[in-house]
Amino acid sequence: MCRKVTAGVIAAAMLMGVSGCSPSKSVETTAATKAETTAAETTAAATEAATEAATEAEAGDEKTEIQVFIAASLNTVMQDLAKMYNEQHPEVTITFNADSSGKLLTQIEEGYSCDVFFSAAQKQMNTLDEEDKLVVEGTRKNVVNNQVCVITTKDSGTKVTGLQNIGEAASIALADGSVPVGKYARQAMVNAGMLPKTEDVSKITTEEVSQALGGVEISEQSNVSKVLAAVTEGSCEVGTTYYSDTYGYEDQVVILEKIPYDLTGNVIYPIAQVQNEEADDAEKAAALDFIRFVTSDDAKTVFQNYYFDTEVE
Repeated sequence: MCRKVTAGVIAAAMLMGVSGCSPSKSVETTAATKAETTAAETTAAATEAATEAATEAEAGDEKTEIQVFIAASLNTVMQDLAKMYNEQHPEVTITFNADSSGKLLTQIEEGYSCDVFFSAAQKQMNTLDEEDKLVVEGTRKNVVNNQVCVITTKDSGTKVTGLQNIGEAASIALADGSVPVGKYARQAMVNAGMLPKTEDVSKITTEEVSQALGGVEISEQSNVSKVLAAVTEGSCEVGTTYYSDTYGYEDQVVILEKIPYDLTGNVIYPIAQVQNEEADDAEKAAALDFIRFVTSDDAKTVFQNYYFDTEVE
């Protein structure tokens, strides 16, 4: 722009020279002043535009991280769902903490930073919601159902055919009662008449289960993934895990029985946003949006691919 203004001043001077007139000092001063003013305005406009562009770029590149606590049995499917979500929201970093629902609940109660809790059972979510008052109102949703299975490896040679004769195994991998899959397995044994009825089946100890099954060796595990590992690695002859956990292990694992819901009850996985005082507005918005995605029809298809039951009430 400045170059064009200077060329215009020179052209005017040449025209005056041809006509035999010389430009007055005031004319030169006025032209120079206009050129300087125009240049200053142009520079200011460019600076303002650059500042706006930088601000927009910075806002677009700003990262938001959310802490998502998930039951161990959700770890594989949630990795895929996070990738799908990031295709549309690359600015959001999703950090997973996967463990037993009981342990995750304890961590949240102890003050661990958590934005979303995805539990493998209603019990832990009920505690977080009704007792701890840490569930954001209106965000709790039931997402999937699951089935407890009795599993073994293809070369185990076990005589066990299902839950009813599981005591015939040389060893059993069983989650403890505080872990949802361990609780559901105990509930199934109670309803099948294998364990005595009690008000809270989660308090039935592993030793009590062993005694009821004739003294069989039981390896107590702290989450469902460790139950699966104990069986696939050959440490235990059989184990009780979720159907969804057998995904990817079809070449190694044999499902001896899918225990019916009539014995275990529904194995509902609820999700909810957690009250997190450390989260800013962007993190809270991202947490809620991620929950919407996890409960969408697109996510439902992915859950089905990983052997989850999406028929929930």
